[in-house]
Amino acid sequence: MSVVIWILLIIIGVLAGTVLGIYLARKQFEKQVSENPILTPEILATMMRQMGQKPSEAKIQQTYRQLVKQSKAEQSKKKK
Repeated sequence: MSVVIWILLIIIGVLAGTVLGIYLARKQFEKQVSENPILTPEILATMMRQMGQKPSEAKIQQTYRQLVKQSKAEQSKKKK
């Protein structure tokens, strides 16, 4: 009987470790993305040029602010 119990404990430990690891990795990734946004105004300007647009600085800043505002709104929804 003790062998069966040990096997069950090992399986439960592996499953719990996997779930905890996924949870912690997700939280760390979200924290890193919020501190260092993936999209910057320079990258946004490059994307606009690749799409055939000639972006002005005002257009780049307007689009960037909209994206940041949308991102913050989504984060506040998730926290509630």
